[in-house]
Amino acid sequence: MVHRFDEPVVTAVLAHMNGDHDDDNRLIARAFGPDRDVVGATMTGFDGDGGQWRAQLAGGDEIDVRVPWPGGPITERPQVRREIVALYDESCRRLGIEPRAHA
Repeated sequence: MVHRFDEPVVTAVLAHMNGDHDDDNRLIARAFGPDRDVVGATMTGFDGDGGQWRAQLAGGDEIDVRVPWPGGPITERPQVRREIVALYDESCRRLGIEPRAHA
């Protein structure tokens, strides 16, 4: 059974990702989605199995991009950050971009 995070956790993570990490959202959607022509992306949700992004394409279309967590299923809030950072790093690797240092 897929783990569902409490609504306050989901709300906080989405606010942080969409408020502070627009470029990371776009990068993840480009790297893992079916179309590399992503001009914007918003994280729309996540659960214990992965994250969900809504990507805006250059032509005006929008697509949903679902990405499983690299480390496998998770159940704890601190694991969400770890997995999103891992997605960012893998996105950079896939796209040939030098990742920034993590604090």
